[in-house]
Amino acid sequence: MSRKISFWQKWATKHASGVVVAVVRAWMRTLNYRVVYHDRSADPISPECRKPHLYLFWHEYILFPLYVREHSYLTMLLSAHRDADILSEVATRMGFYFVRGSTRRGGDRAIRALFAAGRSRHLAITPDGPRGPRRTMAPGAIYLASRLGTPIVAIGFGYDRPWRMNSWDRFAVPRPFSRARAIVSRPIVVPPDLSREGIEEYRTKIQNLLNELTAQAEDWATSGATRADEERVVKAPASLPLHLLPQRIPQIDHVTDGLLLDDNPTLTQLKRATRLAG
Repeated sequence: MSRKISFWQKWATKHASGVVVAVVRAWMRTLNYRVVYHDRSADPISPECRKPHLYLFWHEYILFPLYVREHSYLTMLLSAHRDADILSEVATRMGFYFVRGSTRRGGDRAIRALFAAGRSRHLAITPDGPRGPRRTMAPGAIYLASRLGTPIVAIGFGYDRPWRMNSWDRFAVPRPFSRARAIVSRPIVVPPDLSREGIEEYRTKIQNLLNELTAQAEDWATSGATRADEERVVKAPASLPLHLLPQRIPQIDHVTDGLLLDDNPTLTQLKRATRLAG
């Protein structure tokens, strides 16, 4: 069933999100940003980035891309839980589209909305969210990449000695005026129509890559070292809209169970009980 939200809850969330956006922008603006690209065309603001990509990064570092890639034609998968209501409003104010769905809420409808969005928009998923385990990837992103033919771009983020919240993901809050680092992989093409075993094989590979890139970014931020291949992070919106960009993406707020992928699944063969990334 759908989750009902009162007028006053909506009003409070909308106005609180405005304050949060102002704080996030002011706070994140103080950081010293550097990035290493394994392929610059993977960045949505690059003029060479002319087709949709699926960006993956761990949930604890979501503030980093929210700030540096505002208005970049990105559709994010956000939890359908009430604690993500403000985050969805923040994402909207910062120029992101979103789909609401997760392990227990909006699973089947969320993946359908992501399929629709992914044909002409970039997708951004935190594959260990919304409740973990921390830095353990769920298979949903691999399924999407395989069915859509969308390249995966894994991104490792790191801050210099961030404060950590007492949450399942140990959410990272960067210290003002500290170092923030990112390492961006080359686009990774996932074979089409993967079997269940193939999805698990790629899930493990991408998970290991994400953990490796994140560890490298964290070590780089902490050490303060200069890398020969580093660049300043350019904070800018995407320079070119993707072709056939839809004006609206479904906003999911629906309670359902998760999904179980068959050996050779299609959208009509999705079954209940396995967790979807998000």
